[in-house]
Amino acid sequence: MKKNRDGAAMRDIRDYSLFEHNTFGIEARCDRFIEVGSESELQALLPFAAGEPLLVIGRGSNLLLTQDFHGTVLRSDIKGIQVCAGTDGSHVRCGSGVEWDNVAGFCVAHGIYGAENLSLIPGDVGASAVQNIGAYGVEVKDLIESVEAIEIATGTKHTFTNADCQYSYRHSRFKDEWRGRFFITHVTYRLSNTFSPKLDYGNIRNELADRGIAQPTAEQLRQVIIDIRRAKLPDPKEEGNAGSFFMNPVVSRAKYEELLREYPQMPHYYIDADHEKIPAGWMIDQCGWKGRSLGRAGVHSKQALVLVNRGGATGAEIVALCQRIRQDVKQRFGIDIYPEVNIV
Repeated sequence: MKKNRDGAAMRDIRDYSLFEHNTFGIEARCDRFIEVGSESELQALLPFAAGEPLLVIGRGSNLLLTQDFHGTVLRSDIKGIQVCAGTDGSHVRCGSGVEWDNVAGFCVAHGIYGAENLSLIPGDVGASAVQNIGAYGVEVKDLIESVEAIEIATGTKHTFTNADCQYSYRHSRFKDEWRGRFFITHVTYRLSNTFSPKLDYGNIRNELADRGIAQPTAEQLRQVIIDIRRAKLPDPKEEGNAGSFFMNPVVSRAKYEELLREYPQMPHYYIDADHEKIPAGWMIDQCGWKGRSLGRAGVHSKQALVLVNRGGATGAEIVALCQRIRQDVKQRFGIDIYPEVNIV
C-alpha cells in the first residue's frame, strides 16, 4: 500500500473479498480491488487497468452480486466537504467517497438547507449522482449543480452540468450510456440559506404532530426522517439488504383510474396531469409477499419494498425472489416493476 496526499493508505489488493462492500452480505470475490483517495492517484492507476473488466462501486448499498467479478473493482475514498458561496444560496462541493448522510448532516449543522428529506439514505456522494437518490418528495437531481469525473479510458477530467447528466427518476446517463465510462470524483450541490421544509410526503406530518411539532426546525425534520427510516428499514448489519429494491412505477392516468376503481384505498402520488406514481411496496404487499421467504431470501416484514438476506443467501437466490415478485405483480396489476438495485 502507498499513502495518498491526504495521508490515507491507498489500497491495491489481489483476489479480494467483496463481502464487506455490499450491504446484502453476499460473499463474492474480485481479481483486483483498488481504492483511491485523489484524482491524481486515479489518473496514475488507470493505464494499468486498461483493457480489463472494471466495476466501480461505492459502499455497496445499491449492489447485488450474483457471482465473482473477474476484473478490477474500483472504489473512491476521495474525501472533503467544501462550502462555496453561491448567488442563490450555498454550494457544497463533496468528494465522491464521502458518505451521503454525512453531507446531509453537515448541511443542516451549518444552516444550509434542502437535503433534510434525504437523511440516512445509504451510500456515497458519487452514488448519489449516479442513482439520483430520492426520498420523501425530494430527489438529489434538484440539488446537483455539477459532477466532476475522470474518463476511465483516457484519464481526462470532465465537469458535467446537471442538464448534461439527463436526470430522471432513479436514473442518469451514468447508469446508461456512460455506464463504466467515467469515475466520479466530486459532486457540487446547490442548496439554500433559507429553510423551506417539505412535509407533505409519506407520514412526516403525522410524526411531527405526534411530537407536538407544528413548525419544525431543519434539525427536527432531519431527526424525524431518520427515525422513520430506522423504524421501517432493517439494519444491514443484522439482515442483509440494499434498502428499496424496486422502483415505484409511474403509470398513465387511464391505468391509475382503472386500478383506483378496483382498489379505492390504493396509495398514489401525483406526477402530472397524465401520470401517477403507484408504490411498488403496496402492490407487493397486496400480492402477499410481505414477510415471506423464498429459500434464504425474503421480503422484509415491515416494508415490502425491501428484499433481505435471511442468512447465507446467494445473489442468485435474491434474483429468483425478485423475479417471482415481479411476475405476481404483473399478473395481478398489469404493471411491470423494475429493480433499482445494480445487479452484477
